[in-house]
Amino acid sequence: MTLTVHTTAMDFVNLPLFAVSALAFASVLAGLFSARIGFSFLLVFLLTGILAGEEGLGGYRFDDVRLGFWVGNVALAIILLNGGLRTSFATFRTGLKPAILLATVGVVLCSLLMALAGVLFVGLDWGSALLLGAIVGSTDAAAVFALLTRSGVVLNERVAATLEIESGVNDPMAVYLTLAFITLATMADGAQSPWKTMALSFLAQFGWGTLIGLASGYAMAILLKVIARRDSTGGILAVLLGTGGLAVFASTGLLGGSGFLAVYLFGLIVANRASAAVAPALAAIDGYAWLAQAGMFLLLGLLVTPSSLLASLGPALAVSLALIFVVRPVAVWLCLIPFRFTSRETWFISWVGLRGAVPIVLALFPLLANLPQAGLIFNIAFVVVLVSLLLQGTTIGVMARRLGVAMPDPEDEKRVRAVFGDFALDPKMPVGPVCAFYGLPAPEDPSIPLGDWVASKLGRPPIAGDSVQIDTATLVVRKLVNGRISSIGLSLEEPEEDDSDDDGPSNSSPASR
Repeated sequence: MTLTVHTTAMDFVNLPLFAVSALAFASVLAGLFSARIGFSFLLVFLLTGILAGEEGLGGYRFDDVRLGFWVGNVALAIILLNGGLRTSFATFRTGLKPAILLATVGVVLCSLLMALAGVLFVGLDWGSALLLGAIVGSTDAAAVFALLTRSGVVLNERVAATLEIESGVNDPMAVYLTLAFITLATMADGAQSPWKTMALSFLAQFGWGTLIGLASGYAMAILLKVIARRDSTGGILAVLLGTGGLAVFASTGLLGGSGFLAVYLFGLIVANRASAAVAPALAAIDGYAWLAQAGMFLLLGLLVTPSSLLASLGPALAVSLALIFVVRPVAVWLCLIPFRFTSRETWFISWVGLRGAVPIVLALFPLLANLPQAGLIFNIAFVVVLVSLLLQGTTIGVMARRLGVAMPDPEDEKRVRAVFGDFALDPKMPVGPVCAFYGLPAPEDPSIPLGDWVASKLGRPPIAGDSVQIDTATLVVRKLVNGRISSIGLSLEEPEEDDSDDDGPSNSSPASR
């Protein structure tokens, strides 16, 4: 009898543990192989969860929405913590302002336009349509961080910084809008003004999120500097950072603030104020983030019943394609107008509007609130994520190369010369003599240093790869030091063939190979 009881108790532990670990192991292994052919790593996790579900090969029935919601929030907190820890203040020079606008105004624009798509293609009432728009309105930090890393390309600084910061800080706006629209939908007649309710919620979400995130980040940075002198082991520091981040996330939520914003700011401040102490822990934190992504996507996949998707598949696909090809581009173009991004950069940022676990987690809010059409909204959000990961997630590298926002491989000399020019010029040289030597139109002030002239023509913080056209010549920013141009490349268009004996300028130029 004792042996039987003991065996039964161990089965209670071993069977679920084996199922979960085997499922996660198979997903990671499949993801590693599929990533080599450009298939989204995260999509593999999601599909594995579906296959293991009640209508898949595994036949496991999982319908605990509350557990899925809990796991999803914890996983997102860890992912955002990892994103904050890996964001340098240096990226703010080129990416902060456009990213903040995309993370706020851009999310609102996406939500409103998606609400219109929900009314037109799905037939939702405006209340449910606005809720759907808020749920799918933000890009996903897990998807963007993971797929940009595994895309095989190095993006130029301005595009990479904008995408990473946007994905890290736009979740709070999506969460705020989702909660606000649910509150409005459940508000009793005669309650206080809905606009007042939304305004108070906005102040609480972003006020507490910012305050607690910054304060706890500075405090943890001080603590880490003290601890790292005695114990610099990466493992224990990672545990300290992980538990600290989760405590910040939870405490902010208890006060009515945005835990997503708080934990991202917490990681950001800690990483930049105590970088030496954080560095040994980054590898372990990255492992936690991957485990969180795997568990979250698997669990969310288990929640889905494929047969229930079929009834709404057509409208859901229409909404998904509208988001990718119309809504996201319109919002991005409107938000980036003040920042003088090139059209190629803007199109690429529009394309990397990846939706991942965040919309699925947010779609659990209406289910928990027992709202009408909550199941339909969840199914549409799930299809949106599948289409985004399948269509956008698998083509990031290809689109980056086609649109010219990928930096060349330093070992590819031909590509490097094509991007950065054949000659290197000293940015301290006056622009006038350079233009005179190459027969180019002289600027109004020929004495201005070449680097300053290029920066003034760009009208935005320069990055490596930025170029300025002047007649038949292209001046390219090769390198920067502390935000200032330290090397400029020059390429000349091929002259038209003629019958004259003029050999043009000699090869003794102020440029060096």
